[in-house]
Amino acid sequence: MVLSVLNGLLAGLAIAVLVFIPSAAWNDGSQLTMQLERGMPARAPVEVLRARDRFRHRRILQGAARSSYGVVDFPVEGSWNPFTVGLYFTRVKLGNPAKEFYVQIDTGSDILWVTCNPCNGCPTSSGLNIKLESFEPDKSSTSSSISCSDQRCTSAIQTGEATCSSSDSSSSPCSYSFQYGDGSGTSGYYVSDTLYFDTVTENEQTLNSSATIIFGCSNSQSGDLTKSDRAIDGIFGFGQHELSVISQLSSAGVAPKVFSHCLKGSDSGGGILVLGEIVEPGIVYTPLVQSK
Repeated sequence: MVLSVLNGLLAGLAIAVLVFIPSAAWNDGSQLTMQLERGMPARAPVEVLRARDRFRHRRILQGAARSSYGVVDFPVEGSWNPFTVGLYFTRVKLGNPAKEFYVQIDTGSDILWVTCNPCNGCPTSSGLNIKLESFEPDKSSTSSSISCSDQRCTSAIQTGEATCSSSDSSSSPCSYSFQYGDGSGTSGYYVSDTLYFDTVTENEQTLNSSATIIFGCSNSQSGDLTKSDRAIDGIFGFGQHELSVISQLSSAGVAPKVFSHCLKGSDSGGGILVLGEIVEPGIVYTPLVQSK
């Protein structure tokens, strides 16, 4: 589910209201006028606005955590501005020992994939002031490959998320190849390993959690994915198919099959991204249905 709550902060800064209590409420027939002052100065410093925003973030997460699952909280960086960043991204930790990767947030695809080593055409530096990393399955003690005989690979083939040719043996790796709307593409194979994340509970506690998931190990990239100016480590798809992280965590009982995000439209960018339902008055969810 896509949640848009971009203007709530600004709306709360500019309100000054006069409240009139009817004279009938007073025995002597007099009238009382009460003035509500601004909660914050009209031109509050940036530091004050950021502090208020952090408080609002915590309040939203607290409302979300009222569900039986709690929520999985991901940081959001980047912005809409094509002259600065032009994309939004988050961070995920994978493997054992855990390694952190910057991945683009994409609601138009399903799979989480990261660059692996070796990789053909993959950038080695980024203009986003982030250090690019690559995943090495043989250096993670909890990593295992997904073969063509794996039932999860068979299911992914049916939805177009995986490929195995008739000449492949049952032990051949379960592969994938994706093309995106901008003409860029990636291909690789699937691995299973540990994803680490923060779970926020109802009492506002943040717990270090983990789950075993399947994700893509990219060994080839093309198009804009090869360019260094906005290079990232991978893409985090938020689609509905079985191999999306949302579906996998839902199947494991970790989080409900719903996500919420607020992408800030300012040049500083950032925002909120949680897996889980936010329980807050005024927020309406609309189910996504399969195209027919």
